[in-house]
This record gives sequence, structure tokens and C-alpha cells, in this order.
Amino acid sequence: MNNVQNIKGKLVVSCQALPDEPLHSSFIMGRMAKAAKMGGAAGIRANTKEDIAEIKKVVNLPVIGIVKRNYSDSEIYITATMKEIDELMEVKPDIIALDVSQKLRPNGLTLEEFYSQIRRKYPKQKLMADSSTLEEACYADTLGFDFIGTTMIGYTSQSKGLKVDKDDFAIIKNILSKVKHPVIAEGNINTPEKAKRVLELGCYSVVVGSAITRPQLITQNFVESINCI
Repeated sequence: MNNVQNIKGKLVVSCQALPDEPLHSSFIMGRMAKAAKMGGAAGIRANTKEDIAEIKKVVNLPVIGIVKRNYSDSEIYITATMKEIDELMEVKPDIIALDVSQKLRPNGLTLEEFYSQIRRKYPKQKLMADSSTLEEACYADTLGFDFIGTTMIGYTSQSKGLKVDKDDFAIIKNILSKVKHPVIAEGNINTPEKAKRVLELGCYSVVVGSAITRPQLITQNFVESINCI
């Protein structure tokens, strides 16, 4: 496993494409990760054991691993159960990230119960809390997550309307002031200026995805701007 200190103060690129997206392919994600490394990325965030296995073949960078899977009885879809944790441990990502929304998980466990279950089975695995509110970030911090992420801000029912960059990243400033574990900024960090700013504020690292690795969304941004003429 790579040393996660290598991502400190640097950029992690999220290389993901879901089944309904045109770049959905483990091979393509491997190429995307290689391109990210060539551009100077210090780490990769990736979805599924298949993509992570391919990425680790072509780049020697720390990997934040997740599994996105929908469950009918829960809004949580990022590394929701031990099934996803076990899958990821087959390819040993340096960090495993999971949604820490304050809801019951698909198997009925609370976050605290799920966290304890992971720690018992994989005590040395580093874990990242994908949070959407200050309260969730603080709760994950008290549980002992190795990293606190801002990934879900604005994407959950309880964070609806929140903007990660509002008032010069006020919510990230609040999180930084209240947690003791390193904070990884992620979620709508979509310009180089924003990425630089969150690191200046004291974030351990910054993850950028769609603005770099989802060409259909990048194209859409250009088209929408042109259509406003």
C-alpha cells in the first residue's frame, strides 16, 4: 500500500464512470488514472474493485476506494454494507470511503455499529467519512475515522441547498475548526482556484472528479454557456 502522506497538500483525481456513462470501463479508468498521474495528481479515487485493480496495474499512487451500489431500503449508496467493504479489501485500497449520513444503513445497522464492524474485521484499514453536514463530520470524527471528507455536501436530503464554496467555504472552515482528524475536501471543487483555496484553508488534500474526468459534463458546461448567448 502507498503512503497516504503522499496526498497531503496535493490533488487526488476521482476516476469514475457509472454503467450508464460513455466511459464506463475498467480499462478506460486505468487510462484516465494514468493521464491524471501524468498531469501531477498525487492520488486516485475510484469505484469498484475491478476499476481499482486495473488502476493499480498502471499507476503507483494512493487509492481511495469506494463501491457505489443502490439499495431499495436506504438512501446510502457509497460503500453501504460489509459486502462492499469485503469487495474493496480484495484489492486493498489505501483508504476506503463510506457515506456517513445519519440514517440506518441497508442492513439496519447504525453508523456506529457499522464502523465497529469494519474496525473489528479490518483494524488497520484507513477509513474516510463522506459527510454532508457539519454534524455528520463531527460525529464521524468522534467515532475515529482517519479522514473526514466533505463529499456529500449538497447531495443529501439533510444538506439540500448547502453550497460547499458559499462564503469562502464557510462549512469547510467550520469542519476544520471542530474535528481533530484530517479533512479531505471533495464535492463541487470544480476549478483550480477552488482546489487551491481549500488547501490554503488547511484541508489535508482535495479530490476533484467531474471537472477533470467526466467529458460529457465538461462538454455540457460549455454548451450551456454558449446557449446563453
